[in-house]
Amino acid sequence: MHQLLQAMALPQYGLVTVFVVSLISATLLPMASVPAVYGLIKLNPDLFWPALLVATAGNTAGGAISYWMGYGAERAWESVSRSKPTDARALQWLQRWGPPACLLSWLPFVGDPLCAVAGWLRLPFWRCVAYMATGKFARYFVYVGALWWAAPGAVQL
Repeated sequence: MHQLLQAMALPQYGLVTVFVVSLISATLLPMASVPAVYGLIKLNPDLFWPALLVATAGNTAGGAISYWMGYGAERAWESVSRSKPTDARALQWLQRWGPPACLLSWLPFVGDPLCAVAGWLRLPFWRCVAYMATGKFARYFVYVGALWWAAPGAVQL
């Protein structure tokens, strides 16, 4: 196990690890990816920007997977149900705001289901993905930046 962790921290594997952790954490599986991103940056300070971009790509891909899961769930619901479910307040809110609501996909607990509901509502996929990517990049930049600021000298760019 120790050798595996050492290998995953190497720059050639670290970015792959960050991508996979970020992708998994953006699906409906509860997992935090910021510690993995910060850990890689702390071990390899020259990977600051590549790590943020790879984490954003992985997290956005996970959000897109959640979107398609929601889309598929809605289609399955349509095929077995003769009546539409009554829209809850959250569904109405998301319908009103549309794809820009996916900026909030970075939020803990509600962000990942938000992507699935966007798919359920059949909001425009690529616009949702663009908003997801923007929100998720901002999250990594703020969280990792805050950790960097809180531990001065730990990471030098």
